[in-house]
Amino acid sequence: MATPTDSSTETGAETGTETGAEERPSMDLLRFATAGSVDDGKSTLIGRLLLDSKSIFEDQLEAVEATSQSKGYDYTDLALLTDGLRSEREQGITIDVAYRYFATPSRKFIIADTPGHVQYTRNMVTGASTADLGLVLVDARQGLTEQSRRHAVILSLLRVPHLVLAVNKMDLIDYDQATYDQIRRDFTAFATKLNIPDLEVIPISALKGDNVVNRSENMPWYQGSSLMHHLENVHVASDRDLVDTRFPVQYVVRPKSDEFHDYRGYAGQVAGGVLKPGDEVVVLPSGMTSKIEAIDLFDEEIGEAFPPMSVTVRLADDVDVSRGDMIARVNNAPKPAQDIDAMICWMTTEPLRPRQKLAIKHTTRTGRVLVKDIQYRLDVNTLHRDQETKELGLNEIGRVQLRTTVPLLADAYSKNRTTGSFILIDEATGVTVGAGMINGTA
Repeated sequence: MATPTDSSTETGAETGTETGAEERPSMDLLRFATAGSVDDGKSTLIGRLLLDSKSIFEDQLEAVEATSQSKGYDYTDLALLTDGLRSEREQGITIDVAYRYFATPSRKFIIADTPGHVQYTRNMVTGASTADLGLVLVDARQGLTEQSRRHAVILSLLRVPHLVLAVNKMDLIDYDQATYDQIRRDFTAFATKLNIPDLEVIPISALKGDNVVNRSENMPWYQGSSLMHHLENVHVASDRDLVDTRFPVQYVVRPKSDEFHDYRGYAGQVAGGVLKPGDEVVVLPSGMTSKIEAIDLFDEEIGEAFPPMSVTVRLADDVDVSRGDMIARVNNAPKPAQDIDAMICWMTTEPLRPRQKLAIKHTTRTGRVLVKDIQYRLDVNTLHRDQETKELGLNEIGRVQLRTTVPLLADAYSKNRTTGSFILIDEATGVTVGAGMINGTA
């Protein structure tokens, strides 16, 4: 039986999906986040990718060209394609996370253009939290800066599996190989302190287009691929956990129609592992067991489901399943836990302090949480751990001990970025005040 039309699952912040585009298993999609210091050229690079991939309309390009001419530029300011906020244009910096979409014949892309300024670290965390690849830009004239290192540290903390260091503005140093080699050596040495499994260093000029889409004739000494070629070919399918089955239930589908009178399905997004009809599964936290009878995707039954597909699962037995429950394998299930050890990025001006009470949202499960202790604050510039701290301020990251009112069905963030992350919410205002990455549970 095909799933009814009202079984569509939710999207957005809850599933980490801006659109339903990536729900089709046949789609080859890469999410990547840009980062770097102010004026390193992130917005210009995004504009170049959009332009050279023919992902902008002619009237958009004409408007950008006209604006560039009115400002007296002798070039087209491609940054105008992405710096959409008026305050950004006035200041010449990126403030909010701007999502952009484009495609080539090989792959579709979602770009999170994140801010470079230190006071918007929380925005960068938001944009990079679901990224498959992090793209850090540095100005070839400036070399590595404090912000460049900080963004590399944040990408490492967020377990972004692939990192590209784009050495930009090579045209302004006459495409000097020695400068590029020095930056590459400095960053590679710094990256050895971090958890970066895959690193590429590419010299580019976003303004001129060198090594962005096509290989540059101005840098014959560089033998690597262009940025676009690397983005099209980087392998991300194996980055997701395909061993530990995790299916957080978002919605129970019970249509009120004669055609689907006996239909009962559980809609959600696969967070880990592979689901197949016939698999023996357990529903947590109740511990009830059953078998998967069928898996529905849109209007058809499918033979398997894997991350990040959004599907509806039907079970063979009439067991009690509701939103916030999790379907897992019988012999490979997370242990419900209420004591959480996590790294927190604090996102509001009111500091995080011990004994504070907040709401917590983990996958599709919600509850309340008590801050038991703040172990240390991490200096993301030096990796120093300040164990004397008594609170976490805006944009600060620290290790925190939490106690939840409901058991969380969690994994370590290093194992599964979906079931290992959560957000903290101010109950009085409903505002998200923190983002967490679970180190372990007890």
